[in-house]
Amino acid sequence: MARSGERARHWRYEELPGVDLLRARYIHKTFVRHTHENFVIAAIADGVEVFHHGGADQYAGPGSLALVNPDTPHTGRAGVPEGWRYGAVYPSPDLVAEIAAETTAIRGTPGFTSPVLDDPYAAHLVHQVLRAADEGNALAADTLLRVAVTRLLRRNGGSLPQRAPRTAGARVAARARALLEARMTEPPSLERLAADLGTSPFALLRAFRATYGMPPHTWLTDARVRRARHLLDSGTTPAEAALAVGFTDQPHLNRHFTRIVGVPPGAYQRERKNVQDPRERLPLPSGAWQNRQLTQTRAPRTAENPTPPSYETPSESGWPSDCPVSPSG
Repeated sequence: MARSGERARHWRYEELPGVDLLRARYIHKTFVRHTHENFVIAAIADGVEVFHHGGADQYAGPGSLALVNPDTPHTGRAGVPEGWRYGAVYPSPDLVAEIAAETTAIRGTPGFTSPVLDDPYAAHLVHQVLRAADEGNALAADTLLRVAVTRLLRRNGGSLPQRAPRTAGARVAARARALLEARMTEPPSLERLAADLGTSPFALLRAFRATYGMPPHTWLTDARVRRARHLLDSGTTPAEAALAVGFTDQPHLNRHFTRIVGVPPGAYQRERKNVQDPRERLPLPSGAWQNRQLTQTRAPRTAENPTPPSYETPSESGWPSDCPVSPSG
């Protein structure tokens, strides 16, 4: 994709099952409120990303990571005029749970406790995962991903809160969600939906927002795009997927898909079909930015060494001592 210098690649590497990969540079891009089935681990290379999460705007700059747990509503936009450039991995909940059980003391469902973490080394590891996947190095990609997730869970992980006992409002919201899922292609109006559930429109709206972090119509769009992704992954054409999930036509799908996933459905599907195809790589991190909310000091990069070393050459500080593997292990 290209829009005034914007570009993105959203793909999968077949040797990393259950993991989505992304490299992108956005300037004017705005992500509407949405969720992901997988974890979001986004390493910022340049610029600043701002994303609304947990009731407040969060800021992430170079050397920091934006971390979002599955099914957590959030947005995304540039925090500076030049936008932001980043690489991201999206591991499945099952993979993160497996890693947590093997390498951490976290009990229960693992997740991230803070949405932004200042950790240049972990950010470097994320970019190394993407480079290894690009070069078809399955051993390095899988190893580095597990090291990165372990480090992040140990530094910024914990057990996600258990679901509170459902209130009457939460039960109504859950029933509304089930009805919307079942009637995705022909959803009822808010008034009709509320009447079917024996409540009022505004009571349903309040309950749904409190339970799922967004109003029913926003949730439905997010759910349609999520289902469209599964259809595209299975080989359904974008035009067919659009109608199957309830959009009026492919341009309607294109608009919402791009605002949530970051790339058009056609480009998304092409990359998923051709996981080994070489593509132009976005450059790795350079420059510096001091996050006003963060206090750690980063080592400056020189003009002779503007990017981290490749995954085949550990940095001078070596592998993190709190990770379960070492270069020679």
